[in-house]
Amino acid sequence: MTEAAAGKGALCCLPMKSRSDTAVSAVALLDVIRSIAFVGDLAMGQPTSHSPRAAWIAGQLARVAGADALACVDATTVALLRWSGCTANAPEFARLVGDDVSGRKALLAIQSEGSSFRAGTKGNGSAFHSLSRIHCEVSGDVAKALGLSEAAQFALRHLFESHNGAGAPDGLQGDQIPSSVYMATLAGDLDIFNRLYGFERACQLIGQRADVLYPVGLSSLLIENAAQWLAELENDPTMAGACSLDAAFAGRTTSLEILADIIDLKLPWMTGHSRRVAQLAQHAAIELGLDDARHQKVYRAALIHGIGRAAVPNMVWDTPGKLMESEWERVRLVPYWTGRAARQLGTLAVEADIASYAYERPDGSGYYREARTGTIPVEGRILSAAAALAALREGRPWRAALEEGAARALLESEAAAGRHDADVVRALLKKPRASRNTVPVAPITSLLTQRERDVLRCISLGASNKEVARKLAISPSTVRTHVESVFRKLECTTRAAATLKASQLGLL
Repeated sequence: MTEAAAGKGALCCLPMKSRSDTAVSAVALLDVIRSIAFVGDLAMGQPTSHSPRAAWIAGQLARVAGADALACVDATTVALLRWSGCTANAPEFARLVGDDVSGRKALLAIQSEGSSFRAGTKGNGSAFHSLSRIHCEVSGDVAKALGLSEAAQFALRHLFESHNGAGAPDGLQGDQIPSSVYMATLAGDLDIFNRLYGFERACQLIGQRADVLYPVGLSSLLIENAAQWLAELENDPTMAGACSLDAAFAGRTTSLEILADIIDLKLPWMTGHSRRVAQLAQHAAIELGLDDARHQKVYRAALIHGIGRAAVPNMVWDTPGKLMESEWERVRLVPYWTGRAARQLGTLAVEADIASYAYERPDGSGYYREARTGTIPVEGRILSAAAALAALREGRPWRAALEEGAARALLESEAAAGRHDADVVRALLKKPRASRNTVPVAPITSLLTQRERDVLRCISLGASNKEVARKLAISPSTVRTHVESVFRKLECTTRAAATLKASQLGLL
């Protein structure tokens, strides 16, 4: 694979950010939620309109079921974020089925009377519970980081529960399961089955799953109104009518870094990559004299430049040698999908467009446009070089990380050959200057011991306990003790959740 593809209680207080970084990364909450939904749909092999459509239907179902305004918002939000944890368990899913994207797509298409997820893993019951736990824990943590209601957080932690008690992660049943979970599941089933098998068959399948996955009453209510709602969706593709989240989340903002961390969870060896690219890109933009508005856009674009990576299965990214042509074509579409996100992300549309230039090269050797110098904006050239430098410094399945000197030398030689903007590379490699506008990040030295942080760094990059033991020259049992301590202190039970929380806390 080429380097151009390499871009491929205790927790109550988060570390302080600099004042400038806080301003740069604070964006509209709903745009971040929509972006997470976009990533989820790509990772699930679904059309990128799937989650927004399902969310709208879930909101309509909540309304006709007599839910109050807050409950309607929760149902809509839960359906929109239903796949927010799917990047977290992508490595495990890939080990189970090979192609995690196509595998998930196939699971959602199963015409079973119960959970298609469970039916698809019936030969390995423990996989269903393990994958569900990872997905749900991360989804709940994402909801908490976004400041969503406790009801929405609880629902997202129980996305795969079934009405009959055969679901996961906790085996809840009946009224123990939030109605928003039922509504999100029903809405998602309707959208998928109607698209794949037609309206009549969709209603039949939903009827068969009644009293198994969801209550009979809610499923009947959905079937009764389904034709009308699907017609309304066709007439109002912007879904700006009743049950829209625009009013509910108006004026609310959140940090864009949460989206970057979700993107990077898909590949353990990419942990922290998007944040590092953003820091490098912002530094280069400042050195080049771009005004505040432009270097802020570069920073935000770098945080989201990996959106399209979710559409490519892990088995492709983890290939140690040369890719087949069909695999390479999927990689080439990564920035295309990132650019497509610009049409759905409101206030992030400009940043998503800049992000789509992350792998273009001034000599036309990049992708997906094969653009040349005159057609690549300076922000795109900055992002391209920053992503390349960050990747060179990081280990990949096909090569080890380069030492700093070697990484700089290789980037300079690429610039000399016309594959990067020479002025941008010079700015990128300049020593950062201290800014008078920033406040140092408050270190969190007391939460984890140094050895716990060492272990956490290793497992966040996908290392097994045995691999960590060899690297740190300690016993596997000692590693296991440290992992258990890290989980307890970070209030989580899975490695993906620990990685997400540690990224937010600045521990990595």
